[in-house]
Amino acid sequence: MAITVDIEKNFKDFHLKASFDSNTSSTGILGASGSGKSMTLRCIAGIEKPDRGRIIINGRTVFDSEIKINLKPQERRIGYLFQNYALFPTMSVKDNIGCGFRGAKADRESAISDYIERYHLEGLENRLPSQLSGGQQQRVALARMMIGEPEAILLDEPFSALDGYLKDILQKDMQEFLSQYKGDMLMVTHSRDEAFRFCRELMLLKEGKTLTFGNTRQLFEQPGLLEAARLTGCKNNSRIERMGDHEVFALDWGVSLRTLQKVEKDMTHIAIRGHWIQPSEQNGENCVAFEAAEYVETTFEHQYLVKSPGMEENAVLWWMRPKHDFREKPMENLPAYLYLPPEHLMLLR
Repeated sequence: MAITVDIEKNFKDFHLKASFDSNTSSTGILGASGSGKSMTLRCIAGIEKPDRGRIIINGRTVFDSEIKINLKPQERRIGYLFQNYALFPTMSVKDNIGCGFRGAKADRESAISDYIERYHLEGLENRLPSQLSGGQQQRVALARMMIGEPEAILLDEPFSALDGYLKDILQKDMQEFLSQYKGDMLMVTHSRDEAFRFCRELMLLKEGKTLTFGNTRQLFEQPGLLEAARLTGCKNNSRIERMGDHEVFALDWGVSLRTLQKVEKDMTHIAIRGHWIQPSEQNGENCVAFEAAEYVETTFEHQYLVKSPGMEENAVLWWMRPKHDFREKPMENLPAYLYLPPEHLMLLR
């Protein structure tokens, strides 16, 4: 995908200012509910009009406030998968799919039949959306979108309303669908797992403003900004005092830490993801004493809120430890220390 977005839109109590320049086939927008993700997508699709800025898709300007360009949605050659699929409730599967057709009238019926077969909807042609499962509804919505042969597709939180098992199944189906699709995809989500799984590049959006944009794996590995680390799910951060090019004192945790990354003078915090923290029986460099202040059990892991001597009053470290089985006693075989590997420490501004 070659897509450039630099737009602003004002509402009474909200100001959207989104900006990114992507050159990959799968791009994501990650942010909390109400951050402006869906509004950004709707502006790209042409459903909403920005107050100012420009949108360029594959070298073609579809919106530019300065030179008065604002192509209609059907002229942008974009497919849009709505959050709740937006199928017409009183129309059959066949007629819902037909709504997306853009070709010659004589080819309409054969195209609909083709897409019913492609998306494994045979035998459901005359059913209403209410008579379909969640997976079947998603396939109808995808068929309706793809029958128009879009150059790019926009996915608006496609898994947000699904339960765990169905979500896993449909995410697998979506991965297969995207691997066969020759165009480009832009997805908005509030789930960091979905963003990591589906998107090569990622824009982080907070309260209508772009925090940062870049390679997804690199953003998770080194987000660069404190707010970006939090948005990508990191629970552990501390204010720092710079001690050298590769050493800081973590003020909240009360420990000196060696870093692999160079400590620049404008860096203010250090962070580490709880899954990267390692147990240790020996005290040493980058170690903190283990004392569990609280324990949280999840389905497949133990989570400990660690409160060590020397930590600030409200400071804790979240440590995530995988379960080996469901009979495991969480307060047995605990380490004396936790080790914070230098290669997993994130220096932040």
